[in-house]
Amino acid sequence: MTARKLPPGDRPLKTLERVLSKAGLCSRTEARSWIAAGRIAVNGRVVRNPDHWVDLERDLVQFDGKPLEREKRVYLLLHKPTGYLTTYRDPQGRPTVYDLLPSRDRYLFPVGRLDLDTSGLLVMTNDAQFAERLTNPDYHVPKTYLVKASAHLDDDQIDRLRNGVELRDGPTRPAAVNRVRESGGKSVFEITISEGRNRQVRRMVEALGAKVLKLARTAIGPLTIGDLAAGNTRQLTTEEVRALVGAELR
Repeated sequence: MTARKLPPGDRPLKTLERVLSKAGLCSRTEARSWIAAGRIAVNGRVVRNPDHWVDLERDLVQFDGKPLEREKRVYLLLHKPTGYLTTYRDPQGRPTVYDLLPSRDRYLFPVGRLDLDTSGLLVMTNDAQFAERLTNPDYHVPKTYLVKASAHLDDDQIDRLRNGVELRDGPTRPAAVNRVRESGGKSVFEITISEGRNRQVRRMVEALGAKVLKLARTAIGPLTIGDLAAGNTRQLTTEEVRALVGAELR
């Protein structure tokens, strides 16, 4: 079956796979699998094309014979320990953050990612628009990290972090950096960045000739990890969700 041509006008049209993922039921990858398996019907007819256009005001979408309903929005704060992946499954059988969630019978995804050796604040949600608001670099939502470097960083090096470091994918934006302490010839500092490049903080420190020994995200915008123990989760309050949506580094 071919996708319907997009009709004119401003009607709320989305592809079928996006309708499923936006409803908070599954990822777009899982949506394609469900559609191919014939589990989705539009207006009583099974549709196997994930790019089929759906009119949200007029079309009835059914999943396994039941009308599609938007899942209740969920916003969780997780204190990710080191040694956990932010993927749903790992072929090597390593633990993932989904092993720490209170329930796996609902679809949640991480807002941004923390690598295996990074700990700290991770938001899990089924609200794609909320996640986009926090991760899109155009919004400049700040992320704060506590870093332990493998060497002493002098004031000039700290200033380089503040003013921008040249990386292979271009210079970094200015960052807020505060020295916390010196420990055995190693610098511990806090850095707040407004970008989301892959391994950015680690690469910034490596550009100074040092390595990151420990890395923990302590805040996203106004949301802090507080005293939440590693491996634990809690629900975000309505006020926290609203504050995150309005967060922007100026």
